[in-house]
Amino acid sequence: MSNPDLFRLLTALDERPAPFSVGTAADLWTDPHVARQMLAFHLDPEVSAASRRHEFIDRSARWLADRLPAACRVLDLGCGPGLYTQRFARLGLCVTGVDFSASSLAYAAEQAAAEGLSIDYQQADYLTWDTDQRFDLVTMIMCDFCVLSPERRRRLIESVARWLAPGGAFAFDAYTLAAFARRSESNGWRSLPADNFWSAEPCVELRSTLCYAEAAVVLDRYTLVTASSQRTVHVWHQYYDPAELVAELAEHGLRAEPLPGDLAGSDFDAGADEFAVMARRD
Repeated sequence: MSNPDLFRLLTALDERPAPFSVGTAADLWTDPHVARQMLAFHLDPEVSAASRRHEFIDRSARWLADRLPAACRVLDLGCGPGLYTQRFARLGLCVTGVDFSASSLAYAAEQAAAEGLSIDYQQADYLTWDTDQRFDLVTMIMCDFCVLSPERRRRLIESVARWLAPGGAFAFDAYTLAAFARRSESNGWRSLPADNFWSAEPCVELRSTLCYAEAAVVLDRYTLVTASSQRTVHVWHQYYDPAELVAELAEHGLRAEPLPGDLAGSDFDAGADEFAVMARRD
């Protein structure tokens, strides 16, 4: 790499794009190498990285199912390898899962077939996917809601309101403003060996974290350099005032119930990193 190229690479670490103006987080699920790493995180029962710990998922699936009529219809957005969909199906629910990771859905389908579970898996981007079916519960778990720009968030809520049957609920989790207050800006780098998270090749990871106080948004940006390639992954995180989020849902006909602390029913805590929402269609 020439000196001018290296200079541009390093000075780019301080560039501040407008919130959500560039987005490449899909690479985490569509790049074949990274997708395999993400699947491994999903399947590790003790790691809360791509999914919640499996013990929590067990409690969460039961807590959600207990708030639904028997044999109801569930749609899991961003279902990954089926950790929630399988548990819902075991509880006797009629389940559809949507995700755009081919590797995750292949694993999910294999596991469902091995257990004899009937789960409808759809490989698609849930922001463009549509259906004529109506559901009693739509789930979006692991704070996936927080990576969406305001425009994409509005589009998603409109779709969910349309997909829900009367009385149906949208259940998701989100980051708090208290969690945003604990984030800070930083730059750093590290050298990674072959077969690291990002690449089969040895890789240098340049990471910058940028905080946008006026919007309560954080950008985690990863510039990844190998001997043969260079790319940048932008991962945005929106943090929420619960009252503002509840009002936003109400604009689309979704009425939030008293907010739990998580999707296993813990008590709400404004000082925690996350909270959960159950919003019903009237």
